[in-house]
Amino acid sequence: MAIENKKWLSVIGIGEGGVGELSPGARGFIDRASLIVGGKRHLAMLGECPQAQLVWASPIESSIASILKYRGNPVCVLASGDPLCYGIGVTLLRYVSIAEMTIMPAPSTFSLACARLGWTLTEVETVSLCGRSPDFLAAILSPNAKLLVLSADADTPQIVANLLTQLGYGDSRMTVLEHLGGDRERISSDIARLRAKTDVAALNAIAIECRIDADKTPLNRLPGLPESAFHHDGQLTKREVRAITLAALAPMPGELLWDVGAGCGSIGIEWLRSHPRCRAIAIEQHTHRLHFITDNMSALGTPHLQLVQGKAPEALADLATPDAIFIGGGVTAPGLLDTCWTALRSGGRLVANAVTVESELELLRWQQQNGGELSRIAIQRTQNIGGFLGWKPLIPVTQLVAVKLIDRR
Repeated sequence: MAIENKKWLSVIGIGEGGVGELSPGARGFIDRASLIVGGKRHLAMLGECPQAQLVWASPIESSIASILKYRGNPVCVLASGDPLCYGIGVTLLRYVSIAEMTIMPAPSTFSLACARLGWTLTEVETVSLCGRSPDFLAAILSPNAKLLVLSADADTPQIVANLLTQLGYGDSRMTVLEHLGGDRERISSDIARLRAKTDVAALNAIAIECRIDADKTPLNRLPGLPESAFHHDGQLTKREVRAITLAALAPMPGELLWDVGAGCGSIGIEWLRSHPRCRAIAIEQHTHRLHFITDNMSALGTPHLQLVQGKAPEALADLATPDAIFIGGGVTAPGLLDTCWTALRSGGRLVANAVTVESELELLRWQQQNGGELSRIAIQRTQNIGGFLGWKPLIPVTQLVAVKLIDRR
């Protein structure tokens, strides 16, 4: 049965209480649907019904294609809680306009967890580990922070407890909330380092009250992490220079960075830590440094950093258009600066650092032809000289910063 209303697709959030808790309006979308889509758990809640049913397949794109074949006919998708809170609604909106869709949320797991714990949702950090690495947690840990985590399965709470202990947050209190809002609801708390593996429902969430170990120094999200935070072989942008470089790159949520000649990945990693929606690609030709980058990604909570092994500029071909580019090494490679400048979107930022005379000359040549600003960064740190303190200069860094003018033609 075709429908005149452009909104042919409905997405209905369901809680642990099942369809019996749905409003008459939400139930009406289910009753009128030609096709009902959901996971096995959700479809089982319906009991017997005459409509065609589709269970989500893997990869999910095949199921999306099946849904789109019904365009113009009433289709109802059943979702857990709030479909737009790490839910299927986010995926569907990539394929179907909101003008064609009705979304009716139920309380999210996060809202239910806050209601049980007396937490304020606006004051907690939320993350989903469904299909994502637990390493994401490392980027949002801080003393006294409150975190809410959607678990991937029954093993997630123990994985998280082990990770917290490894990262120096073993004294944190973990509360595991199972089957929130249903008859099987269960809530239990423990200290992360003391947690013993227990039977946990696959459907669970974790609340974490972060407590840092007394001998652990927390890592903030501002640029300029200490050098000791990274595994490296000496190819590391020094802390002070890194902070200045990140300020020049000016990360904004959702933007993409190319970190060319990434070394241990410090610039790309700090770019990603600045906001969870930032994206970055690290380009590095040396295999052993790629191993450093991988270790740092895991330790510092940025497992989504994309790695490309190869030598620039050849390795830059076919990469997504960047909003900002950092060149930390190899500026003397023929055509590298020009290739990066061409690839950069209008309004994007190019930042390049040089420490040798040859690379400084290359930056000067390029700046004279294309514009931008050159500056020299000189840092001195104290060191012991006998029984006194003296100043030891670090190698000066020449920095090029150029903004690609927006073409308004």
